[in-house]
Amino acid sequence: MDFEALRQVMVETQLIPRGIADQRVLAAFRQVARQEFVPADIRSAAYDDCALPIGDNQTISQPYMVAVMTKLLKLKGLETVLEIGTGSGYQTAILAELCQKVYTVERLAPLSQKAKETINKLGYRNIEFITADGTEGFQKAAPYDAIIVTAACPSIPKPLTEQLKDGGRLVIPVGDTFQQMLTTLTKQGDKFSTFESVACVFVPLVGKYGWKPT
Repeated sequence: MDFEALRQVMVETQLIPRGIADQRVLAAFRQVARQEFVPADIRSAAYDDCALPIGDNQTISQPYMVAVMTKLLKLKGLETVLEIGTGSGYQTAILAELCQKVYTVERLAPLSQKAKETINKLGYRNIEFITADGTEGFQKAAPYDAIIVTAACPSIPKPLTEQLKDGGRLVIPVGDTFQQMLTTLTKQGDKFSTFESVACVFVPLVGKYGWKPT
């Protein structure tokens, strides 16, 4: 399959018509080889307009949803970003194209390891992988210019707001396990402002400040 062509079609038909206009974001989506983050048996569907299973009851998000979340971070290029929920590593790679440093936290060690192998193969060198409870963030490298959470949480975990820089932005799906609202929080001194953008459905964020393991 001509994945390069499919990638360009994805940008032109799934992202731009839905209002993704940030040229840096679009360039990142044109660059990152999504098929490398998808299991081999469904690789032909890598650029379809939907989420796909990646094992361990986890998914690689729909390209449009990845683009929306990325756009909301408003990255300029010099930021340090914390990602909660490495998953396949696709969102991680997109972030790596757009900022200076990415710290990505994944609770499931096999997923983290596989994502790291894929990322290393693609040549990214500005990403640090951590296996831990993502709801607690990663205090060692805090504070962060931006934080992105790629799993659903019943409320915004307090450690994440504490690890955000003044003026920083946090993007997170908040709601129940069936549907969430994509929520952007901006930190302004000791005050926080939030707004909700689109309805979404993500797998649950499991951890101390999220959903309990089943």
